[in-house]
Amino acid sequence: MTTPKALRTREQFLPFAAPLVGQEEVDAVVECVRSGWLTTGFKVKEFEKAFAEAIGCRHALAVNSCTAALHLALEAIGVGPGDEVITSPMTFTATAAVVEHMGARPTFVDCEPDTLNLDARALEKRITPRTKAVLPVHFAGQACDMDAILEIARRRGIKVIEDAAHAIPTRYKGRLIGTIGDITCFSFYATKNVTTGEGGMVATDDDGYAQRVRLMHLHGMSRDAWKRYQEGGSWSYEILAPGFKYNLSDVAAAIGIPQLRRCDEFHARRSLIARRYHEAFAGLDGLRVPAVADEFSHAWHLYVIQLELDALRIDRDEFIRELGRRKIGVSVHFIPLHIQPYYRDRYGYAAGDLPNAFGAFQRIISLPIYAKMTDEDVEDVIAAVLDTVESFRR
Repeated sequence: MTTPKALRTREQFLPFAAPLVGQEEVDAVVECVRSGWLTTGFKVKEFEKAFAEAIGCRHALAVNSCTAALHLALEAIGVGPGDEVITSPMTFTATAAVVEHMGARPTFVDCEPDTLNLDARALEKRITPRTKAVLPVHFAGQACDMDAILEIARRRGIKVIEDAAHAIPTRYKGRLIGTIGDITCFSFYATKNVTTGEGGMVATDDDGYAQRVRLMHLHGMSRDAWKRYQEGGSWSYEILAPGFKYNLSDVAAAIGIPQLRRCDEFHARRSLIARRYHEAFAGLDGLRVPAVADEFSHAWHLYVIQLELDALRIDRDEFIRELGRRKIGVSVHFIPLHIQPYYRDRYGYAAGDLPNAFGAFQRIISLPIYAKMTDEDVEDVIAAVLDTVESFRR
């Protein structure tokens, strides 16, 4: 296939994602390092308090990843061998892997074809007597249909744990995600809207769940055992359960505190970029923009277009290569879990078993969207996409 000769190409490659870290974060880390206290301490407690206040939840417990948060949440509600947890295939492997870690079975429900969120209309038929929880994923930063999910879950006596790795600061009918389900799990990975490099948070209004998560996130040690090396701390502690090593460090929390203060600023910039993409791509023959119920409630962690392959002479993978030639970094979110070798072979899934997820996978591309992008960066992305569509339209 002949490629057009004239390309509008950047001089430097635009990465798919990059954090916006300023002097305040640098100063906070330097202060933390100079203090001599690097592991879990008062910075973590400050971060937890600030996060709980920002979200509006009773308890926020900092951990070293969203994966850890999900694992702790499942453990707290009592998921174990023989149980089933319903989730979406359109997510990163961690969402289902933690279910496996508990000896339980992840059960996949197809996604909505437009939002790529778990399809609540298909949820109830997948519930069995073994179903312990439903684990919706707020894909790209847009909230799932939580009213429908909660109604089914409450009626059937199952818990709701939200995977909110994309969902800071997502709202659902005016309420911030983190105040709706039984337990909500957030990510502060380097690509996320608020970052600590690596890190996560467990949010809940339930005192019992919060107590269990706090116990299990640090070896099952008795309350405030982390203070044992501080003045007034005690060397003595009790092991109350065989817990995990999932605590967040003060160094990471030192980054997170100023990041959290800038969350609204970051969100405003992401929303502006999303709006500019909408304007540029809406009605374009060859691709579809994200389906959004309320753009102001969307966290815009990802901006995922869907190619209209019937209108193009190239497939999704070739489209990505063309954007790469134009020095634009993109990604795919996600390779559906039911076609990954482990889940496919272990549970006998075929690609067509979840047709919306598999069909979307062949068309989706995640474009760069992050607060560090300049207006020129955004226009370069738009130009590269438009040029590729025009060059390879049927």
